[in-house]
Amino acid sequence: MRLYLLEPDLPGPAWAPFAGIRPIAELRAGAWLIRERWEAAVGTAASGIIGSHVAGFCDVDSPPVVDPGSIVGPAVVVRSTFVPPRVALSFSEGVVRMTHGGTTVAWLLADGERWREPHDEGNGHEVEGLPLRGAFDLVTALERLLASDCLEFTAAPADPIPAGSIVLGDPALVVCLDARVEPGVVFDTRRGAVVLTEGVDVRSGTRLEGPLFVGPGTVLLGGQLRRSAFGPHCRVHGEVSDTTMIGYANKSHDGFLGHSVLGHWVNLGAGTITSNLKNTYGEIRLELPGGRIETGRMNLGSLIADHAKTAIGTLLPTGAVIGAGANLFGATAVPKRVPPFAWGSEGPDRLDLEGFVRIAARVMPRRGVALTPERERWLRALYARATG
Repeated sequence: MRLYLLEPDLPGPAWAPFAGIRPIAELRAGAWLIRERWEAAVGTAASGIIGSHVAGFCDVDSPPVVDPGSIVGPAVVVRSTFVPPRVALSFSEGVVRMTHGGTTVAWLLADGERWREPHDEGNGHEVEGLPLRGAFDLVTALERLLASDCLEFTAAPADPIPAGSIVLGDPALVVCLDARVEPGVVFDTRRGAVVLTEGVDVRSGTRLEGPLFVGPGTVLLGGQLRRSAFGPHCRVHGEVSDTTMIGYANKSHDGFLGHSVLGHWVNLGAGTITSNLKNTYGEIRLELPGGRIETGRMNLGSLIADHAKTAIGTLLPTGAVIGAGANLFGATAVPKRVPPFAWGSEGPDRLDLEGFVRIAARVMPRRGVALTPERERWLRALYARATG
């Protein structure tokens, strides 16, 4: 049984700033990527992603984007915009679809059956899970899923609590899996488990409040970090709350980051601060090219796409949407929406293609990732798509 993740043909404005930049399947919902959640549910690694808006996508450890006409059963095709529970799914004989709330979220292809297109034909099996309306719902997914995701790790053997640590709450909820922790780190497990995976490095002066998931190779440099999920090879410092870093992001200095989502290779300059609450305590709206989007959320910080960067002291407004490759400097306060590859916090200037590739070639090897010809082709295609 092969697994394929189906992207929307044309992700709407609600998926800004990640649409066309990163497959929805490769976004993080709780501690896990959406793809990883489907892999756990189906019981097999993904063979590919279906989505014209990310044709040519190439990234670290991601499956390829494939031609849908090449998919032949036995296989299961699942929606990237639906987050299943991380439990093995089972189906009765004759079931050909999985549904949630009357909407089909997956299709089972019999041996030799060729994938055609999404449909609502045949017997369905209702499954639990979380439909996602847009990128802002990744914050909702974090709130709903992170605690149980972190609790999963407590069932397996872990290293002893590091010497010199301070634990507030149940020590059994501190999970260290070959992590390095300096003396003086505070673990607060009164609201959830704290999970440090392989190669994580935690410096003295860091306070970790669960639920908290820290991916392999990430370095925690100090500050108050709570209710967040940090993917692999991130650098984190300061005050961070209810935030998802998909991976390879850098926030090495002071500054508040809350209720936000950061893509790969994002870099936040020292003193960058996000607002995640309106003065009126009202619902936060996103200002996008297609108009306003009602999020239904009172807390929402910034949605920041891959390769975006902020200068020292940058102030990001509530519900900010920062496009891929944007470089924010100059004006301290930036608009609620910043287009891809903006050069400066205001004005029409754009970072040119060759400049973007040169910067990526300097940044990526700092995390041990080479800018291979395949990855460079993707960056060039990303630029053309985002600026076209």
